[in-house]
Amino acid sequence: MPSTPAARTTRSTPAEPDGAGGHGVPAGTGRQQGAARRTELAAFLRSRRARITPEDVGMPPGLRRRTPGLRREEVAQLAGVGVTWYTWLEQGRPINASVQVLDAVARVLQLDTTEREHLYRLAGIPFVSEPVSDVEAVGVECQGILDALNPLPAAIYNARYDVRATNATYRALWPMTSIVARWERNVLYKLFTVPECCLTFVNSAEELPWMVAQVRRSYGRHVGEPAWESFVALMVKESPTFAQLWASGNVAAPGKRVKAFRHEGIGVINMTSMSLSVDGMAEHRFVVYTPVTEDDRLRIEQLRQLDDPIVGCSLHGRPLSVIMAEREAAAANQDCDKSA
Repeated sequence: MPSTPAARTTRSTPAEPDGAGGHGVPAGTGRQQGAARRTELAAFLRSRRARITPEDVGMPPGLRRRTPGLRREEVAQLAGVGVTWYTWLEQGRPINASVQVLDAVARVLQLDTTEREHLYRLAGIPFVSEPVSDVEAVGVECQGILDALNPLPAAIYNARYDVRATNATYRALWPMTSIVARWERNVLYKLFTVPECCLTFVNSAEELPWMVAQVRRSYGRHVGEPAWESFVALMVKESPTFAQLWASGNVAAPGKRVKAFRHEGIGVINMTSMSLSVDGMAEHRFVVYTPVTEDDRLRIEQLRQLDDPIVGCSLHGRPLSVIMAEREAAAANQDCDKSA
């Protein structure tokens, strides 16, 4: 789900003006520090942009380029920000950079955690790192409950359908919400951005409008918050179908639903979803899926026994091991590029 579908912790906007003057710091010192920080921010952004090729972000290489990497206007376009604003940011001008915009720029430039933290520090915004594991995201007790629910698929979602933690059966059913980067672990993002032929959600025509309406209801409590606004903006940009459903303005309350999923080699699995609130985690919920019939239970067990399930449709589907190997190779190549 950029912030992303898997929304990041909201951080405050910069509170440190260039001309400080407070806490016993001379105003001139504050201005000098602010100018130095902006100069370093500009240089950092230019160096990160130079290492990203059009192919890295799914763009055609185009005509011969005078300089390596992406152009400023390409970064701005991919991040969904104004070209002038991004140009000023790279020029070290005294402009304010919001959390959601920095998140988008960091995503386009493929910054790792250390680089992202450096970016926020230079921009004068407190950085809160993403959890690196499900246990870190929800705690040992909640993860223990999820694991104890096996063989029933179970996960913890927040109000945007970010997948915060899962158990083994859930990961067997929907591996693409577990093996991707944490910002991308969002149910709606995956359902609305995969090709229609690869969508395993059999009754999506009935369920997707309801899911969007449920998120719309939750959005009413978060209007204007950067994490929510950037999530909605990303979804509208990535999916015309989502944009249409969102524009309808429909709202719905959570409740028990029946969902049908199709998996290559297994068939259709019908499950009833039930949501339970999580103490101490506002707007988070356990979602547990129970098979509707005995045949559905047997299909879930069949899927759990597969060593290397196919992800996707009969035309585009690939073994999970192949997808994992490709991702590991891409990550290794990126690490090599950074250390070169």
